Amino acid sequence: MAYLEITLQIKESDRAAAANIYQKYKQSFLSEIAGATSKELLIRPDDVQVLHGFDTSDHAKAYLESAMFNDDVVTGLKPLLVAAPEIRIYEVV
Repeated sequence: MAYLEITLQIKESDRAAAANIYQKYKQSFLSEIAGATSKELLIRPDDVQVLHGFDTSDHAKAYLESAMFNDDVVTGLKPLLVAAPEIRIYEVV
């Protein structure tokens, strides 16, 4: 199992819009992306994190190159970002 963690710097006033983008693509992510097992939105005082679960780290890496991620999610979030996202992949051992 692996996790893809994306940390986003988004102003508090724009977080509802970011949450809408998360909701818009959550089901498609789970049903269409190879190896996807979960997707959670974590709203924290300083940032927003999206935690994606995958069966392998290779599937997590592949998602970062997918049309859904680059053409839909990134395009939707880009106007809301204060800084570049921080992206990390973790493997469960």
